[in-house]
Amino acid sequence: MSREKFFKLLKNLKLFWFYRELLINLAKREISARYKQSILGYAWVIINPLSQLVVLSFVFSTILKVPSLGVPYIVFLSVALLPWNLFQLSLTSSSGVLVQNSSLITKIYFPREILVYSTIIAKIIDFSFSLVILAILIAIFRVPIYWSILWVPIIFAIQIIFTLGISLFVSAFNLFYRDIQYLLTLFLLVWFYLTPIAYPIEAIPEKFQFVMSLNPMAVIINAYREVIIGGGHPNITSLLTGLIISMLIFTVSFLLFKKLERSFADYV
Repeated sequence: MSREKFFKLLKNLKLFWFYRELLINLAKREISARYKQSILGYAWVIINPLSQLVVLSFVFSTILKVPSLGVPYIVFLSVALLPWNLFQLSLTSSSGVLVQNSSLITKIYFPREILVYSTIIAKIIDFSFSLVILAILIAIFRVPIYWSILWVPIIFAIQIIFTLGISLFVSAFNLFYRDIQYLLTLFLLVWFYLTPIAYPIEAIPEKFQFVMSLNPMAVIINAYREVIIGGGHPNITSLLTGLIISMLIFTVSFLLFKKLERSFADYV
């Protein structure tokens, strides 16, 4: 990366702080608009993932008899499914955020990536509420809590960097090619089954496990399981690989987003 591009990234961090009030207000608007005129309101943040957990647990533990590393399958699944939902919902929401905010883009100036960031912040807030499910399941099944859980913020930070990178990419290109949002749905479905969410990574033949290290979400999901229910530290090599890939994707996506930004008003 050239010095000019590096300073461009640093400048963006300053702008991020300068426009923090706009970022917060956009995130609040995203949250309030989603559940407006809804009877159950924010309860859907709990209901949706809980229903997923119940259905997937029945299919994979009762019918397919998938092993769960010595803990109840629903706990095993929730540790992976909740972070995956954050990733998936962030991408699907970000893909249309520029189109949905066309009036803002054409009328006032602000760094357009703030629209993407605000969407992801709203999803993080949803995710924090959905963690109540995991906490209740751990309490019900008396799953022990290990000191290794202190790794979670680091793993979460890597996930957010990766999510931001992919979100910037899909949001920009969906503005020019609206098919992206439909392809994304199909792509995420395939990605879900290629990531060890409903099954342990040990179920994958050893000769293919190296491929998982190239999938940041597989690394992240496996790391969550290792530190929350496994009681050990994550695979440092795989985690560093995931971090490097995430940083690379974010940097490339951000620079590409800023390059295309000047044309956004012509396509909204």
